[in-house]
Amino acid sequence: MLATTMIGVQLTGHGGPENLVYNEAVPMPQPGPQDVLIRVTAAGINNTDINTRTGWYSKTGNADDAGWTGSPLHLPRIQGADGSGRIVAVGASVPTARIGERVIVRTMMPGATPYDLITLGSELDGAFAQYLCVPAIHAFKVECDWSDVELAAIPCAYSTAENLLTRADVKAERVLITGASGGVGTAAVQLAKRRGAEVIAICAPDKTADLKALGADQTIPRNADLASVLGHDSVDVVIDVVAGSQFPALLDVLKRKGRYAVSGAIAGPHVTLDVRTLYLKDLSLLGCTLQSDAVFHNLVSYIEGDEFRPLIARTYPLREMAQAQEHFISKRFTGKLVLEIP
Repeated sequence: MLATTMIGVQLTGHGGPENLVYNEAVPMPQPGPQDVLIRVTAAGINNTDINTRTGWYSKTGNADDAGWTGSPLHLPRIQGADGSGRIVAVGASVPTARIGERVIVRTMMPGATPYDLITLGSELDGAFAQYLCVPAIHAFKVECDWSDVELAAIPCAYSTAENLLTRADVKAERVLITGASGGVGTAAVQLAKRRGAEVIAICAPDKTADLKALGADQTIPRNADLASVLGHDSVDVVIDVVAGSQFPALLDVLKRKGRYAVSGAIAGPHVTLDVRTLYLKDLSLLGCTLQSDAVFHNLVSYIEGDEFRPLIARTYPLREMAQAQEHFISKRFTGKLVLEIP
């Protein structure tokens, strides 16, 4: 029989890490008819966890629109957009044969309409706890020899990267990836290479060896003059999670009919756009958040085919999640930081 409480970290308000409360008596989630209950074994750290905590998604500067959907969060909230573990209980409408499955959980879940979005750890309690309850259709069985930590590195970062590449229709062509040493960046490098792309990675000089080992064909230092290094009109696709002041240079190096796909703005959300560059070069600008069902199904097939392995920079115990997030913010690592759940 399952316990009535569990260990988890609850977000109690927007702001600094003092709003993350380690609680050994969080009420156990109860699966509805279409749900599964998962014993979480590992959970990745992502930008979205920190952005949600700080209220970064709000455009008004208050908590009224601080969630992914532009609505307030229901607090306390268990965050955690990445999760791996095993199904331990199912709702009345879910086959009991699913109990015992090793699964990863889809981060971006469609809502009632095609344009609704439910994000794990924001609109729905996430993986920073011993147990997680989600709709059964979003818990994906995985059969592989990967560790739980490796699996927990996948859902958020790799689905974001695969969605960017899918939306931009990346093939065997020249692709420039910003923020290449982070979770989404390293995922994009690996997944672009499996598509046959020539990958150019923007990263700090001390991350060059790591990115080359992941498959990058060329690395460029941050804040480099991209046009001088690469040449104008030299890149087919830009995969961007950085934005900020470098945005105009990214469009300058795109070829005519080039594609720019974005899913983050870690250097700042406000950019300068010369609309002449956009229309005279016939560029396509793609904002990438909503994901088709194929994205996660594809990821599972890549995992089961052992087509790549995530780079794990370090693991932390759940109790040290605030320290893990501070390490994440420092960016002094390559790959993923992952929490091990007791």
